[in-house]
Amino acid sequence: MTFQNRMTRAPIPFDPDRGIDARAALPDVTGPLGDLIAGAAGCSPYLFSLMCRESHWISPALNGSPEEALALALDDLKALAPDEMAAGLRRGKRRIALLVGLADLAGVWDLAQVTQALTDLADTAVDRAIRTTVTQEARRGKLPGFARDSEEITGGMVALAMGKMGAGELNYSSDIDLICLFDESQYEDDSYFDARTSLIRATRRMATLLSEVTGDGYVFRTDLRLRPDPSSTPVCMAMDPAERYYESMGRTWERAAHIKARPAAGDIEAGEAYLERLVPFVWRKHLDFAAIQDAHDIRLKIRAHNGFTGAITLPEHNMKLGRGGIREIEFFTQTRQLIAGGRDRELRGRGTVAMLGELAKKDWIPSETAKILATHYKDHREVEHRLQMISDAQTHTLPKTEKGFQRLANFMGQGDVSVLKREIRERLEEVHDLTESFFAPTQARAAPEVSAEMKNVMAGWPSYPALRSSRAVHIFERLKPEILSRVMASAYPEQTLRQFDGFLAGLPAGVQLFSLFEANPQLIDLILDISSIAPNLAKYLASNAQVFDAVIGGSFFDAWPGLETLQGDLSVLLAGYSDYESQLDAVRRWMKEWHFRIGVHHLRGLISANEAGQQYADLAQAVLAEVWPVVGVEFERKHGSVPGRGGVVLGMGSLGARRLHAASDLDLIVIYDAQDVEESDGRRPLAVRTYFARLTQAFVTALSAPMAEGRLYEVDMRLRPSGRAGPVATNWAAFKFYQLEEAWVWEHLALTRARPVAGNEALAAEFEVFRAGVLGQNGAADRVIPQVAEMRARISVAKTPQGDNDAKIGEGRLQDVELCAQAVALMAGFTGFSVAEQIQAGNLLPAQKQTLMEAGQLMWQLQAAARLLNEGPLNVEDIGVGGVHFLLRETGCESLDDMRNRLAEAANSAQMVIEDLFGQPKESLDD
Repeated sequence: MTFQNRMTRAPIPFDPDRGIDARAALPDVTGPLGDLIAGAAGCSPYLFSLMCRESHWISPALNGSPEEALALALDDLKALAPDEMAAGLRRGKRRIALLVGLADLAGVWDLAQVTQALTDLADTAVDRAIRTTVTQEARRGKLPGFARDSEEITGGMVALAMGKMGAGELNYSSDIDLICLFDESQYEDDSYFDARTSLIRATRRMATLLSEVTGDGYVFRTDLRLRPDPSSTPVCMAMDPAERYYESMGRTWERAAHIKARPAAGDIEAGEAYLERLVPFVWRKHLDFAAIQDAHDIRLKIRAHNGFTGAITLPEHNMKLGRGGIREIEFFTQTRQLIAGGRDRELRGRGTVAMLGELAKKDWIPSETAKILATHYKDHREVEHRLQMISDAQTHTLPKTEKGFQRLANFMGQGDVSVLKREIRERLEEVHDLTESFFAPTQARAAPEVSAEMKNVMAGWPSYPALRSSRAVHIFERLKPEILSRVMASAYPEQTLRQFDGFLAGLPAGVQLFSLFEANPQLIDLILDISSIAPNLAKYLASNAQVFDAVIGGSFFDAWPGLETLQGDLSVLLAGYSDYESQLDAVRRWMKEWHFRIGVHHLRGLISANEAGQQYADLAQAVLAEVWPVVGVEFERKHGSVPGRGGVVLGMGSLGARRLHAASDLDLIVIYDAQDVEESDGRRPLAVRTYFARLTQAFVTALSAPMAEGRLYEVDMRLRPSGRAGPVATNWAAFKFYQLEEAWVWEHLALTRARPVAGNEALAAEFEVFRAGVLGQNGAADRVIPQVAEMRARISVAKTPQGDNDAKIGEGRLQDVELCAQAVALMAGFTGFSVAEQIQAGNLLPAQKQTLMEAGQLMWQLQAAARLLNEGPLNVEDIGVGGVHFLLRETGCESLDDMRNRLAEAANSAQMVIEDLFGQPKESLDD
């Protein structure tokens, strides 16, 4: 469609005589286009001057589409010869500025198209200027490594567009903010300083070429001061010292500035690689609520510096920096991006309007807030553009006279000054209200009265590591009345405060977490809940506070996603990291968040002990299934591809039965199959047995080694053939032979809960078939019963219950019930994994099955709850009132005495059934 066919509006001439003169200068432009020309010229002396100077170009340009005219103008710039560059860039700027202004005023282009066209002009102009000045350096023999007759080059130099240019949101009369860098790796060490000097000269000439005002005008005012420490660094820096600056000294405002950073001109590839290396600086791996306070402080400094501290008054109000202005919306958006973008790559976009929509989509801001701010942002920018179009001034200030407002109203096609003022004021006030409530800390409520004992507890807080910094103290003092109010609302305030005190004492730092609590007060209830019920979990949180990130991620209380979804999500996560150590740290962060989620759901009664056990097992299996290939890839890099069919990881014990608790370790066996292969094919080949032994050791290390993000799981491999004496990885053929010819009954019992959880699928399927065969052939009662009886006797001697509340150890208790379930499953040749399935499959009387299942269920409920509350043996005096309530809720008991009695009765009943099957353990056994 042509320009005229797309017109939806036109300005009203403020100076009709100038409008008539513009029509005369463009006699071929008639009809609605003529009205547009008259209105634009009648409101803007600047646009009128451009029409007069570029009349021969704009008339035919308006006959076609503005997109075609823009593309041709940009192509002309790209074709400029070096000796034409200064005049040619300025001519291109005049033409595109006129075309864009008219397309904006006529409603032919929306805000995004207008700002993108201006950005395309800036990108092209900067790129031409860089290539011209750097090539001149080479042709003068000043740039090491490049010949005097070089074709057009960049010399490894890139201009990063910052701010609105970086976001593709350049305003009509904007200056451009650039950071100029060069890739020092493209130069030999001995030529570094010569290259640096040469590229600094080129950068200065580039800035002059763009910003110098001549008879032809100027291209763009260019600001190079956003680079690191501009008072002491050159206008073009090497990338390495820039990276080191940000890593060691970078501030929040510099992180926010880099949200919009974009390689715009020069060596784009080098610029993109540089920004990728800065990702850890800009995008923190944990939710960064401390950025809110930083952004608020920056806002206040800007207001104070520019005198924008009072109420909104329209005359001379700054539409960019004043209250309710453009910058408020940008800060609001960028700060939310800084908070969450480290965890969500989709929140790392550069565009303000697009990111408001994305933040709403991800539930970081209300949809209505996003819609209002996006609409007002566009309207603010339209007012800004009209102010700048009048005289091509880099201004954001509303007029101070009524005459000035009338011109603005006419320019916007409004005409009615009172309506324009009302609309602008309403938008400014609504933006201010929405953004101020997000940034400005709310007034702290009055602290409630507390007991003398509580005051004594609080007296120690100033000495805690989390309150060492003045910033942490400042935030915590605002937060403390809220915490104390919620403590006093609990059933047992003094005990709740003591438990919270334990959490606070263990925090290594406080700023981030206190900021998070201030922004999300509901989390205070959660931590008080956890502290009062499960001190062990609170202690874990103190040193892993980043797991709170998951709570406010939006889906924390959703239904369990299942193993397949978990594994898929983890696979996608790991694919985003290129190095091995980063992958292992990433999986640790991911696992801890899900582990924490399961514990909280269990504590709050959202899931049962059985569901928690299955979820912990799903989580472990997802980790194993995805870490195994990650370790394999790293191992292959050194020692070559996996020989033969590779290996399979078997989950044994509770993992195999899909019933883990919060503190479970993992029982694993690794089996491999590499027939007819002697060694691997890598640069450091290994014999097959050695290859898989070391691969398994690397796998265990990947799971259990303490790293920056802690460890994943403790691993126990003693259930492999021959236990500690056997190899850590077992050959498939040897495993089959061992199980058929040499295995003890206890090893066949272990096989009843052996389940493939990672590795080669074909080998896993073969194992399942083989396992079913072994279980079907080795369950003779006269073989199983005597050996199980002997095993029970040995366990009875070796392990005694740790108190009346021990659900696991002791005759008739959980370990005994599970051993019985395995034994009856083996004798039945049953291949199912769960305790309940195995008991049901056994050749037992219905009453015996019922007794074992009820006892096993009660004991599992108590064991799962106890291991969530405490690391060691359950001592009810240590868990507090909240913990006791949790135990009673989980076991369905009315009191601790009731719980102990029911546990003892269930154990006695189960013991009688088990002894009917396997006999009574002897009091002593010979070795």
